Amino acid sequence: MSDADLVVDAASAMLWVLLELAAPVVLPVLAAALVVGLLQAATSISESTLSFVPKLVVAIASIAFFGALMTRLLTDFTEAMYDRIPGLLQ
Repeated sequence: MSDADLVVDAASAMLWVLLELAAPVVLPVLAAALVVGLLQAATSISESTLSFVPKLVVAIASIAFFGALMTRLLTDFTEAMYDRIPGLLQ
């Protein structure tokens, strides 16, 4: 396997891990933003804290709920990258 293939493979794996790390936080925050946006549009309330606080609470709750999973995923990825180092030296 050439050096370019190794770099492309590592970059591809990194992007998938990034997507898997971001999705558990971004998707619930996106849903909360949609609900709050619909609520604001229906009631004509344009209070900035009304849109910020629910998203912040959902983000914190998502990190608390999925934090262990995200940490394990990142740890597994890091260990896999470290395991590839001896192969690069050959």
